[in-house]
This record gives sequence, structure tokens and C-alpha cells, in this order.
Amino acid sequence: MEENNINSTFNTINHWNNFKLKLVFEGVIVGAFSGLAVVLYRYLIELAGHFSRTIYLIQKENNLFILLWLVILMFLGYFTGMLIKKEPMVSGSGIPQVEGVLLRYFKMNWWRTLLGKLVGGFISICAGLSLGREGPSIQIGAAIAKGYSEIFKKVKLEEKFLITSGASAGLAAAFNAPLAGVMFSLEEVHKNFSPVVLVSAMAASITADVISKCFFGFKPVFNLQSISSMPLDNYIFVIILGMIMGVFGTLFNYILLKTQDLYNAQKWLPQHMRPIIPFIMAGILGLILPEVLGGGHELVSSMVDARFTTNILLIILVTKFIFTMISYGSGAPGGIFLPLLVIGALIGDIFGNTISNAFNFSPEYIKNLIILAMAGYFTAVVRAPITGIILITEMTGSFNHLLSVSIVSAIAYVTADILGSKPIYESLLDRMVNKGSSRFKGDSKTKVIIETAVCMGSLIEGKKIKELKLPSECLLVAVKRGEHEIIPKGDTQIHAGDYLITLTNEDNAAEIREKLTAIAEVLSASIYEK
Repeated sequence: MEENNINSTFNTINHWNNFKLKLVFEGVIVGAFSGLAVVLYRYLIELAGHFSRTIYLIQKENNLFILLWLVILMFLGYFTGMLIKKEPMVSGSGIPQVEGVLLRYFKMNWWRTLLGKLVGGFISICAGLSLGREGPSIQIGAAIAKGYSEIFKKVKLEEKFLITSGASAGLAAAFNAPLAGVMFSLEEVHKNFSPVVLVSAMAASITADVISKCFFGFKPVFNLQSISSMPLDNYIFVIILGMIMGVFGTLFNYILLKTQDLYNAQKWLPQHMRPIIPFIMAGILGLILPEVLGGGHELVSSMVDARFTTNILLIILVTKFIFTMISYGSGAPGGIFLPLLVIGALIGDIFGNTISNAFNFSPEYIKNLIILAMAGYFTAVVRAPITGIILITEMTGSFNHLLSVSIVSAIAYVTADILGSKPIYESLLDRMVNKGSSRFKGDSKTKVIIETAVCMGSLIEGKKIKELKLPSECLLVAVKRGEHEIIPKGDTQIHAGDYLITLTNEDNAAEIREKLTAIAEVLSASIYEK
């Protein structure tokens, strides 16, 4: 027994020292398979979108078909609910689930998750739910990486980085945004800029993006390259817009969580029956306001072409917002990236029309405000400003708005922070952990390595290792400083920017990670003393 534990520890540490270059090549493999899977998913949802639009056109010509379609939607909603009941990991966007798997809160059956997400996402878009493709694409990439790790029997340490690489590849292929895919893994999933994560995620993202472009071409998601830059004397409106997006982003997070609470409060409504509500709602909205159906890519293009009046924009905004809450709150498979970008674009368009009438703001630059509002709203909701800036830049195919996008994102971030809004995926993950679905149970004989970034201003910065109060269940095996790995000694001093490499048992990994993150990031002495 003791010999097996020693071998497990040796293998884990040996992999840490030798697998970094190997991860690059494996990232390419994972990126290729993830890219192909997401390309398939994109084709499926494009087919679903065309099917949905055709169905509603048929209904307008033949009213008898309306009742039949509503019955079909009820069946599809029930089928989707049963799919979620059998495999809870396919519900929602999938991003909190991926983060939970990496933090060892959840276990994931990779092939059931993959198939469930493909089928569930296709059905949801067929029905016209206000959901996007990015979250499912991220989870599909992560499931592919998980499958690769299990098939080739990779150690837990290697599996973790490959799952991150797969998630990066999923976002890159979904939006033709490889840099955003990399940054999302660093900023949102891992919440630190580990060079190991960087190189493996970049290899996967670039590979997936190349594959995606082979099928969908080089055209950006929002082809807005012809829009000119906004003059500096109009930047006061950029600042105001940033504040507005921070407020509305906080409202989005609050209402989304309250919508989930509202669903949970309906004890008469079983969880597997909840998707029926947005499915029926989609059937009604498809007849009276089809612009709010689906993710909303075409809606943004229509706004850029100035096809709507302010009153119509307000109606679409309120309806799209409510429909997104009901769609996502039900647990139906689908993401919120694209819907929240569309909601942000609607707010930006309305804001532009308002200041154009009130302050003689040039209508020519309303298109700019649409782009800026998308970035600001994303930042306020997800609280990942760098990802938001890069994502909007790649999705629009233009660097002309980089300064203004950065300003509005920074202000939206600060505003949401002042209002006390938590990142939406963090809040959703906390709820899933408390609910305890698909809970991960680790093996005490399996060793895992945890990499923790030391933040500037944390209480362990400047302390010697012998002064640290590390959890008793872990062992500090190295301190990574730049490209150097330092063997820890009692007098070794910890600097900001260091990475603490610790070894622990798999069954304690989630708890140990939380404790290490707390002492490496927080500024409160009371927390450290605990």
C-alpha cells in the first residue's frame, strides 16, 4: 500500500517536470477533435435555425399548423427535460460544469455529456429558445478532452490541462476567436495566467480555429469592419455607457439567479418539465416577435443596418431579456454568451438613439455604441474584461475600437464591482455545488498537483516558507518563479507572481485548492488566521 502511494507521488511529480512540451502536441490533437465536434455542432444549430424560421413561415400561411407545432414543442420540451434528468451535466451553458470538473467538484461522463449537449442544443435552437452556442461548444471541447484523457489513460494532472485546452478550443471554434478562447481559460476558468495553461490552450485554440475556418471561412461573426472610429470628443458618452452597462449587467445576473429560484419554488412543476415553458413561449413569440428567437446573430446585423425605431428596440429588448431568463432558467441546454451580447447591443442602440436626439450625437457612431455595449455588458455579467475586449475585437474583425472597447469594459467592470455583483458563472457554480449533482468523489490513493498563483498584496507575499500556514493535507514541492523552479526550503521567500506547486490526495483537492487560493489572494488577516 505504502509503495503504491510512493509510486503515485513519484509519477505525478515526474509528469509535472516532463509533460509541458508534451501538452503542446496533445493540445493540437485535442484542438483538432474539439474543432471538428464544434463544427458539427455549428452545422446542426444552423440547420436548426433554418428549420425554425421555415416552420414559422409555414404557420403564417396555414394557421391550422400552429396547434400542431405547439404540441410538437411540448413534446420536445419534455424530451429535453428527460435528457437533463438522465444527464444533469448537459443542462444550461456547460461552463460552470467545466469549471466544477476542473476544481474536482463534479464528475463528467464524457460521451454522455457530448451526445446530450449535441442533441439538446440542436433541439433548443430548433424550438427557437434564446440560447447561444458558445457554452455548449466549450463543454463539448472539454468532453472531447476528457474522453481523450480516459482513452489514453492520462494522469489526473495531465487530464486537467487537456480539459482546459478542449474548453479553449470549443470557444475558439464557436466564434472564430482563438485568442478569446485562450484568454477565457486563463481569466475565467483558471483565474490565473499560468504559462502551462497558456501554451496548451493556445495550441488547442489555434488548431480548432484553423479547422473552423476551413468550413466557415475567414469572415468574422459580426462583419463590422467598415465602421469608422469614434472621435475622442465623444468619449464622455463612452464613459456613461460603461456605467450603464455595469448597472444593467448587475441586473442581468440578479434576475437570472432569481429566475432559477422562481423555477425551484414551483414544487408542482418537476424539474424535467421546466423546459416545456420556454418551448411553448418560443412557439408564441415566433408568431408575434420572431426577432427574439435564437441567439440573435441576425438581430445584431439588423440593428447595424438601422432597421428598427427606438420604440421597437425597447419592445425587443424587454422581450429578449425576459425570454432569455426563462430559457436559461429552465435548464435547457444552451449558453448565454450570444444572448447577453445581443441584449448589450440593444441597450447600446437605444442609448445611441437617445443621445442622438438629445445631444446632437452623430447617428454615424451609433454602430460604434452597439459594439461597445456588447463588450461592456459581457464584462459586467461575466467579469472577464480582457476576454470581453479580445472577444469583441475578434468577432467584429476590427481593431479600430480597441481603445473605446477597453474604456467601456473597464468602467463596466468597476461599476458592477461597486454594486457587489458576482461573476455569473461563479454564482451558477456555487449553486450547483450546493445542490450536489454529479458530485465528484476522489481517490485518496491518487495524488494531484495544485498550482496556486501568489497575488500582489496577499498576506503570504514576502513571507518565508517556514512562516506559511499551509493546510496539513498538502505538501509544497516547488515554487515556480518565471522560468525557474525553486526547491522550497524554510528560508525561501515568497514573491508576488510566484506559483506554489503543492501535492495532495485527490479526495482533498477541492478543499485544499480553496484554502490555498484564499491565503494567496485575500488581503484580510482574519481570513489568513483561520
